[in-house]
Amino acid sequence: MNNVLVEKKPLLQVTELKQHFALKKEVIFQQRQVVKAVDGITFDLYAGETLSIVGESGCGKSTTGRSILRLDEPTDGDVLFKGESLPKMSKKELRNVRGDIQVIFQDPYASLNPRRTIRQMLEEAMAIQKVLPPNEREGRMLELMQHVGLRPEYLERYPHEFSGGQRQRIGIARALAVNPEIIICDEAVSALDVSIQAQILNLLKKLQKDFDLTFLFISHDLSVVRHISDRVMVMYLGKIVEIADKSALFDNPLHPYTKALLSAIPVTDQTKRGERIILKGDVPSPLNPPTGCRFHTRCPFATDLCRQEEPALLGLEKNHSVACHYAKELSS
Repeated sequence: MNNVLVEKKPLLQVTELKQHFALKKEVIFQQRQVVKAVDGITFDLYAGETLSIVGESGCGKSTTGRSILRLDEPTDGDVLFKGESLPKMSKKELRNVRGDIQVIFQDPYASLNPRRTIRQMLEEAMAIQKVLPPNEREGRMLELMQHVGLRPEYLERYPHEFSGGQRQRIGIARALAVNPEIIICDEAVSALDVSIQAQILNLLKKLQKDFDLTFLFISHDLSVVRHISDRVMVMYLGKIVEIADKSALFDNPLHPYTKALLSAIPVTDQTKRGERIILKGDVPSPLNPPTGCRFHTRCPFATDLCRQEEPALLGLEKNHSVACHYAKELSS
């Protein structure tokens, strides 16, 4: 599929998306400070693929997902779903699209209503989106429980009666209940034990095939990303620094930041471990991001050009784009 991405029409198109948060003034005449969580990113999501967003905490991964869903209203930019602009939709129009774009959150307990049984939550989702007549929803719920690996009798239980992995399966079932086309997985396995993570990842891959789903998978764990992704997008301080097919990005990273992230992946065979790249300093504050390339304060190859001019995200290879002034030199 990845070899023909350029020939397919995107299911979701994100263009110059910005999400800036104004902080409260501590002093009445103080100039209002603005956190630039996402600062002008552009990418496409194609039907049937899994595009993963990775980066350190605070890079804007989750904010990107929330902005697409309009859980946080975008500051600027556009998001097109099947050619229709989500930011320009009325609340009524957006409600109709909610069934097409669903989300699975990081904390499966916090995202489930503790006062409702699993049956009530699934039925409520289907009722809001008008999925199936009421007399057909029982069969649909039983089918969903089977798909996510839970017993039918669990429909009468409450969230606190389940383990973390089971709760996440319930969250997946609730997302599937409204027949979505896109599911945004926001750190969907990071709160789970490693063995449970593998089960949920395999479940997501199976469901993607069974229901023809498209995933936007947000994670900080590159080992998880390598298992589930078709393409990978790397973010740093609100910007995209690299985006490529999974194999191209893991085998031939072009941006110094991506190389540093990949060098930190644990390996069992020490003979296959490459040189560990230790980044100096801390991630700059999104309140006052550096001029030029935002990574230049931690990049060992930074020059005056990097400090003064922001690099554009350019395609250097097929389906492989990078925002670095010296990507060609560093890759040779």
